[in-house]
Amino acid sequence: MSGSMARRRVLLLSLVAIPLGLAMAGVAAFLMDLINLITNLAFFGRFSIEHASPVGNPLGLWVIGVPVAGGVIIGLMARYGSQAIRGHGIPEAMEQILENRSRIPARMTWLKPLSAAISIGTGGPFGAEGPIIATGGAGGSVLGQLFSTTAAERKTLLAAGAAAGMSATFGSPVSAVLLAVELLLFEFKPRSFLPVALASAVAAAARNAWGPTEAVFAMKAFAPVGLADLSFYLLLGVVVGALAVQVTKAVYWIEDTFERLPVHWMWWPALGAVVVGAVGFLEPATLGVGYSNISDLLNASLPLTAVALLCTLKFVSWSVALGSGTSGGTLAPLLTFGSGAGLILGTLAAAWFPSFHIQPHLAALVGMAALFAGASQALMASVVFACETTGHVDGLLPLLGGCCAAVMTARFMARNSIMSEKIARRGIFVPSQYEADVYAHTSVSQVMETDIRPFPAETPVGEFLAKLAANDPAVCRRQAHLLTDASGALAGIVTRGDLVKAAEASLPEGPVLRFGTAHLVVTYPDESLQAAVEKLLRHDIGRLPVVDRETPTRIVGYLGRAAILSARGKLLREESDREPGWLGNRKSVIPPPRAKSGFTN
Repeated sequence: MSGSMARRRVLLLSLVAIPLGLAMAGVAAFLMDLINLITNLAFFGRFSIEHASPVGNPLGLWVIGVPVAGGVIIGLMARYGSQAIRGHGIPEAMEQILENRSRIPARMTWLKPLSAAISIGTGGPFGAEGPIIATGGAGGSVLGQLFSTTAAERKTLLAAGAAAGMSATFGSPVSAVLLAVELLLFEFKPRSFLPVALASAVAAAARNAWGPTEAVFAMKAFAPVGLADLSFYLLLGVVVGALAVQVTKAVYWIEDTFERLPVHWMWWPALGAVVVGAVGFLEPATLGVGYSNISDLLNASLPLTAVALLCTLKFVSWSVALGSGTSGGTLAPLLTFGSGAGLILGTLAAAWFPSFHIQPHLAALVGMAALFAGASQALMASVVFACETTGHVDGLLPLLGGCCAAVMTARFMARNSIMSEKIARRGIFVPSQYEADVYAHTSVSQVMETDIRPFPAETPVGEFLAKLAANDPAVCRRQAHLLTDASGALAGIVTRGDLVKAAEASLPEGPVLRFGTAHLVVTYPDESLQAAVEKLLRHDIGRLPVVDRETPTRIVGYLGRAAILSARGKLLREESDREPGWLGNRKSVIPPPRAKSGFTN
């Protein structure tokens, strides 16, 4: 695709992202109203969309039956509607991007939010943000399928819808974009970044116009953090990062346990809901989204015993429910566990080490972001999310330190995150590093071969084949040879495959060009290697003549596979070849390149 065409497509996607952001803001508001309606009906028997919490319900022991009823409905919807509604949605979206060209069935745009509303409204210990993100992704994918788009463009729209859903839920447009980049886009390019950012901004603006504008998790201010205090938050990040790994392992262990049950998976959500209901009877605050619990933890308004009990019971309820395959999210529960762990550790550290200026409520904030960062591996999204949802940009320093420590610890202890473990088990590789394509910033002139010896196009094919049979280096050194006319201008190219066909024709008479091709695809010295590789792939060929841009028949080089791979080899050597230092010896992992013989071209 030409540069001008690519820019027009980015502009078009950006324009489409604006109504997509508005639509997802409406979907988010509708889903929250639907959750409130089902909560009111299930726990209080009233028809209302006013905010409601299962806490204070008058059901007594009958409260156990409410999540079970919801689990039965979810199981039926999954079996007869779509199994894709199971889980929290982000791994499923990642799988569609990586394996299905970002195509999500249209029915997911209503099945996922409806199933999530039923699950959460009947007491499921989940946040609404995961299903909203999944619904937004489905909406963006479906929108991309309505028109003629590429898989990359559908991925952009999928990520734009997902980011808009998160932005509309929490009023966190920047972290929503970062989450899309880190978990869905697997790239950082203007073609994807701009539409996603626009959709997220529009969704946040719509939320401000239609609903509350204050921070979702408003918390009291805290004092600036010094160097000595930062050491505590780094240590806190290490502890919480290790906790994130254990949380992930526990969830998938429970999921594996359900897999071994001699019961059809349709009934697993109902079985898991028995635990949800029992825990909810003991501690009603574990039921439902629990955003108020996070606010209480961030403001350190609960005694430590209550914090420990709430987080433990919430974890039991959530991990069993999620492992059972019901519909729900992970973000709000992870925020609850992280803020609880941070508050407990911060309070104890403040009591044990009074010389440090440790602030328990700041420790709760760092713990909240660090657990999400360690579990999801979305470092920057976690840091910025904590700032946006609390309105405290001054928390960036301890948040960045704590989240970095958590991610490093989690990466050291486990290969996959809570988001990628499920699809990694299916043999799907999830990218975790984003770097500039070495081919995009390498020119053809930097790697092309200049020691070329073209053959006259009129050379008899029999003579050419005789040299090939005799292993003449002049002929055998490459898989293809450039051909020139009497004036030395580029006339064509002949490959070894062409010569094999000539041999099968019993050495017919005629020039070698007869068996080659005169309709050439060429590249230029100042062209990027990426553009040259695209030509190879588009035309299904293995090498390109390099010609002067002003005089396209003048040969200046030859670009084969070995030359192309040499650019990647240079990058690998830069990353692994240790140069001599004051205290150590040089150690090379990647061997140096061979001389440009061209035998593999």
